[in-house]
Amino acid sequence: MAGGRPIRPMNGLRSFFTDRIFLSFLSTLLFLVAISFLLSTKATTRPHPIQSLHFDLIRRQASDHAALVSAYAAYSRRLKIDASRQVRLFSNLASSLSELASRVGSDEDSLHPVEKEAKDRVKLARQLVSESKEAFDTQIKIQKLRDTIFSVNEQLHRARKLGDLSSQIAASSTPKSLHCLAMRLMEHRILHPEDALPSTSDSIASDPSLYHYAIFSENIIAVSVVVNSVIRNAADPSRHVFHVVTDPMYLPAMQVWFAKRPPTGGAYVDLHSTDEYTFLDASYSPVIRQMETGKQEISLLHYLRFYLPEIFPKLKRVILLEDDVVVQKDLAELWKVDLQGNVNGAVEMCFGGFRRYNRYLNFTNQVVKERFSPRACAWAYGVNVFDLQSWRIERCTEQFHQYQEMNEDGLLWRPGTVLPAGLMTFYTLTKPLEKSWHVMGLGYNPSISPEEIRKAAVLHFNGNMKPWLDVAMNQYKQLWTKYVDSDMEFLQLCNFGL
Repeated sequence: MAGGRPIRPMNGLRSFFTDRIFLSFLSTLLFLVAISFLLSTKATTRPHPIQSLHFDLIRRQASDHAALVSAYAAYSRRLKIDASRQVRLFSNLASSLSELASRVGSDEDSLHPVEKEAKDRVKLARQLVSESKEAFDTQIKIQKLRDTIFSVNEQLHRARKLGDLSSQIAASSTPKSLHCLAMRLMEHRILHPEDALPSTSDSIASDPSLYHYAIFSENIIAVSVVVNSVIRNAADPSRHVFHVVTDPMYLPAMQVWFAKRPPTGGAYVDLHSTDEYTFLDASYSPVIRQMETGKQEISLLHYLRFYLPEIFPKLKRVILLEDDVVVQKDLAELWKVDLQGNVNGAVEMCFGGFRRYNRYLNFTNQVVKERFSPRACAWAYGVNVFDLQSWRIERCTEQFHQYQEMNEDGLLWRPGTVLPAGLMTFYTLTKPLEKSWHVMGLGYNPSISPEEIRKAAVLHFNGNMKPWLDVAMNQYKQLWTKYVDSDMEFLQLCNFGL
């Protein structure tokens, strides 16, 4: 205030007024009440009219400016403006006004010095309010803008959550066209029992010299795309065997599809249903036990990947393919990859601090904290090379059972996904593959470079925007649809939009 320079607020304004300031304002109000009481008692002695006028004038000016100062003080507290000099000035002014209240007497001699000092204080209050008004108004506008931005961000956050939920519902639901396809295929199976794919001979299904793939799915058209894409890009299709395991309800439909559209080039499709694996019961598998008690909601098909040695007891190596992948190159070279004694060969998906173990596992749990590193790089399912001999030596299925039992109440990882169980089961037993073997994100990432896609051996439509859904990304969809047998009569009957 010295030199008549306007006072500018300090930066930020956090915790502008303390409780002491508010006590000072309370004292100011008590001062006004005291003056009113003195005036009312003075009326009994019939004071001189000029003296009463002085009292009224001082009271009104003190009351008006004290209220104005209090209002700005309230704004300062609400806005949390950090201007220490203004804090001191407002505090000192409130204290001065309160101190005046204690010095007001009932006679005219004591009134004159109080009047003069009160005028000085009122003048100071006017100057302070005038100099601070613009700054306070600006801060109020800034705060209103911040409130608006916060409100818009909250609305955006809610909209994104609703969008994610809608995408999850769309991804997990069976589209009408897919349901129609399965129903028509099963209807044909009932009417024409002779139209069914014959079983693959055991000598072929268990020949370790051939290339064996495991596909667990209920999606008929997705499985056909995986099989077609592998065969079309294979140098020697006759060496490829596809073991497709599905729900018993969809097995007849699968049999009709591959009877109508058998694999070309001498490749083999070996169809099975989950109920054929009698070793999967509640006494052996905690997954089955948790499903029977209602504590497990994921389909059994998702967990069959943890029982590959039992499903293929005569095989040494199996490649697991998800049903939402497309193969663009010959996978024969993948069979020659040296896993160096590891059980699992997979492409890692971490970079920087992104997608590491701490994203998938609960490191507040003592078991997780003691056995795993939060910075360990996570890998992905989609294309996985499994050495079944090393699997049996390391007893990985028993290890999976242990973790699954420990996570019955969701203490180790969030229920509803199988990747954390795989990360724990194959920890330190995974060989990183070259990244071009498995390019991910075509079901959620619109920014994958064309060059990366061109070089990829396998494209993975992981995410909610699956290529067979209406929400699929248009820039990627053709990569999948070119392997769909659009001449298949049942697709045309079901108006399958491609």
